[in-house]
Amino acid sequence: MPATERAREELERQVTAAAQRYHDTSAQRHAIEEQLDAGVKFPDSPEAITARAERLLDRGGVPPAAAVAGIRAEALDVPDTRERIIGISKDLQAWSFLPRGARAASTIARISIRHNGRELPHGTGFLVSPRLLMTNHHVLPDEAFAQRCFLEFNAQVTIENTPDAAIRLELDPGTFFSADERLDYALVAVTPGADGRLPGDVFGWNRLSIQLGKLVVGEPVNVIGHPSGRLKEIALRDNALQVRLDDFLHYKTDTEPGNSGSPVFNDQWEVVALHHSGVPKTDAQGRVLRKDGQIWRRADGDDAIDYVLNEGARTSSILKHLAALDLGPARRALLAEMGPDSGLQQDIIPGPEEAPPAVVSSMREAVARKGLRVASNAFGKRRLVFLHGRRQQGLDPEVLRRGWTGGLNHGLTRAGIASIDPADVWFPYYGDRLNEAVGHREAIPGSFEEVTAASAAEAFAAESTTGAYEQLIVEAAVRAGMPQDGQVATEGLGSTLVGAVQRALSWLAAKTDVDALAIATIFRDVDMYLSDPKVRKDVLDCVVETLPPDGELVLVTHSLGTVVGMDLIANRLPDGMDVSLLVTAGSPLGMDTVYSRLLVPGPKRPEKVRHWVNAWCPTDAVAIGCPLENAWGKLTDLAVANARDRAHNIEEYLAHPDVAAAIGGAIS
Repeated sequence: MPATERAREELERQVTAAAQRYHDTSAQRHAIEEQLDAGVKFPDSPEAITARAERLLDRGGVPPAAAVAGIRAEALDVPDTRERIIGISKDLQAWSFLPRGARAASTIARISIRHNGRELPHGTGFLVSPRLLMTNHHVLPDEAFAQRCFLEFNAQVTIENTPDAAIRLELDPGTFFSADERLDYALVAVTPGADGRLPGDVFGWNRLSIQLGKLVVGEPVNVIGHPSGRLKEIALRDNALQVRLDDFLHYKTDTEPGNSGSPVFNDQWEVVALHHSGVPKTDAQGRVLRKDGQIWRRADGDDAIDYVLNEGARTSSILKHLAALDLGPARRALLAEMGPDSGLQQDIIPGPEEAPPAVVSSMREAVARKGLRVASNAFGKRRLVFLHGRRQQGLDPEVLRRGWTGGLNHGLTRAGIASIDPADVWFPYYGDRLNEAVGHREAIPGSFEEVTAASAAEAFAAESTTGAYEQLIVEAAVRAGMPQDGQVATEGLGSTLVGAVQRALSWLAAKTDVDALAIATIFRDVDMYLSDPKVRKDVLDCVVETLPPDGELVLVTHSLGTVVGMDLIANRLPDGMDVSLLVTAGSPLGMDTVYSRLLVPGPKRPEKVRHWVNAWCPTDAVAIGCPLENAWGKLTDLAVANARDRAHNIEEYLAHPDVAAAIGGAIS
């Protein structure tokens, strides 16, 4: 059977199955429609509404000022408050809605098939990891079929409405291919580009989440794809979730056959489903009807079908199916690259004999866990160096470098600047060395489940060799606005904490929406580095091992890495090596307790730094004391609005176009 004919028959089976599910849920759908007609905005279960409201608050899906104004405008009970929060998200979007949508759209590709010497548009797919693409089973039914297809990224129009330059990549089903007919998904590896870069490092990728709370009935959905093989299009209007089944979603939106394999997004640009089929109107015998009410025949073509809804497979159902697959360690390791929210990460190191070459190389580097050097001078005399922060022990430096570069490439793309290759970035790695240096002081009273912010802070304060830990926490809280008379608002914290450190932690948690225990641990690591000469020396020695031997540095630092970077510049750089650009992101360098304990105490701008850009997010619990210009003098402070649950995330910082443009300009 010709490949195209097989794909068509597979699609018809999916349409028939979708129509049956539509018929089976008619009573549920009619009940929802009655509630909508009665004025119920979100006719969903209380559990679903609760999960959705909490996710919106946790992930910054509602502008904070709008949430406060919306829920305080009148007296509301808890259920009404949750529905109000969802309503605000539905009706009001932050300014970042459009650029985040553009970032999501860059991950989507048109799938075409080579058939009888021709290249025919066939469907849509989207990246879900640095090297895996998701689409429908009926688009790519098996490895042999996938081998005949190719991808086109940037198959779209530019902001000037002229065709963009599409970039072709090949599929690599021999490295990874998995598909399921019922859920109608296929997951396939994509080959690196001609420059050796992984597709996710260039175009970004969608972090799929197995967690609940991404959508409720009545909320809008957005679909981006290549309808009928055309250039990339987006469906934003007149769309909403109608019915949620165990494994599928039914929703209204304008889609066409080429949209098969498109991601279905919520308004926070999280993938909630894999679009796979329209739901056709059928007669009493289950036969598909045309728009004129007559029985549909294949010769009529897809455009004649009377579609009433669309259907997509739920993200969580696909992830659960993938988690249950019996895969070898190499392919399981590839699934793990989909990130922690996917539920697919496992501590598996594949053996060289069963892993693809790219995975073997990555895993060998991970076992050694050394800093990553660069062989070529891609940026002339400039050397781009990333310097990470705390809690990176046991992680693969290559994966970390790709993550940083992926965030930067998002920002460079948004700024209209060419993306870069991760292999051109120097990546000193001190995560394991720092963990070894502080390992003898890691103990916290009680089991992990019993640890509270108060008990951890007490233990950390007792461990502080200089006694500066308490000073660090209190100064951070004061700089975050805590009244110095000690009267701290503790609303929503569950209990009133006592003592200077506990009060300060409570204030920081309330102001930054970051867990108090996380804040306590973050500043413990900063204090350890600044207080213990051995810890500081071990970290700096490790960083120097992977520094470029010559050239000018473009040094991009994050979190604790900004403190390490300042010591490095002041004390450990070779003579004659200057810093063309210093980028500090999520930095605590604005705190007196930090800068007064540097190797060359600040605030005194290092003479070796030519330009300095400091990126900070107001809800970042570590970027206390920012903007830095107030203390350090002339530099460029960039305030950015990171996602609420990723306020301190380096990829969020680097994806900001102004931050990325500064780096891109320095290395161009």
